[in-house]
Amino acid sequence: MSSDERPTRHSIRDAAAVTHAGGMQASRAFPTNTHAHLDPFVLFERFHIAPDQGFDTHPHSGFEILTYMLEGGMAHGDSLGHESTPRAGDAMRITTGSGIRHSEFPADGACSGLQLWVNLPADRKEIEPAYAEASSDQLPTEQRADATVTTVVGEGSPLGLETAMEYLDVTVTGSGSGSDEGSWTWDPPAEWVGFCFVVSGSGRVGGDENGGRDEERDEKTLEAGQFVTLEGGDSLTLSTDTECRVVAVAGEPHGQEIHQRGPFVA
Repeated sequence: MSSDERPTRHSIRDAAAVTHAGGMQASRAFPTNTHAHLDPFVLFERFHIAPDQGFDTHPHSGFEILTYMLEGGMAHGDSLGHESTPRAGDAMRITTGSGIRHSEFPADGACSGLQLWVNLPADRKEIEPAYAEASSDQLPTEQRADATVTTVVGEGSPLGLETAMEYLDVTVTGSGSGSDEGSWTWDPPAEWVGFCFVVSGSGRVGGDENGGRDEERDEKTLEAGQFVTLEGGDSLTLSTDTECRVVAVAGEPHGQEIHQRGPFVA
């Protein structure tokens, strides 16, 4: 598949191993040589930064960055004068707009997290850059049957973006005995596009492309480091006998081509 093709509905794909300049490792869902951008989303990856590594000050423009920490802490500094150290469960948003410079280094040892780039609508590309953050206790968490759901972006979260979207951190738990599985159904707004990335554990995924549940649907195995995509109107049901942690991200497409040139999105 060429890099300008989009994944098909409910296709399961492996994230690609990426090494950044400086040696930082990442598992990237997209874009890669085989996985295209997913309007409105430009890039998504899980990154790992060793204690002696980091991203020196560098520029960005034309999109928004959402970083959600999984392990350790990451020291952030930017050209607007913000300095912060988000840690596991914390999130930060950078609106790069007309241009911003920032750096990212591990604090107190190695760190790992998830980074999402969201395209800015064409008429918002040149807005003033901005920064916002939210600690783990500011992000609403609730139990929904077999799932614990934290809303990183969406209803109740203090973090918002220029694009209508939601970002959920979901842990589905089963009994572990194989006789009592846990499940969670995700039903993003109609016409939104999304993906579900497995952070840890494994599960099975199924759904109905018309937005409903189907007892005869085929289920596919989903492992850590894999992701599944959803088109508008899709729902998805994740089930597991043990435990599966995923991030589920969906948003309203802009209907505009994504032109990424390294750290810039035109």
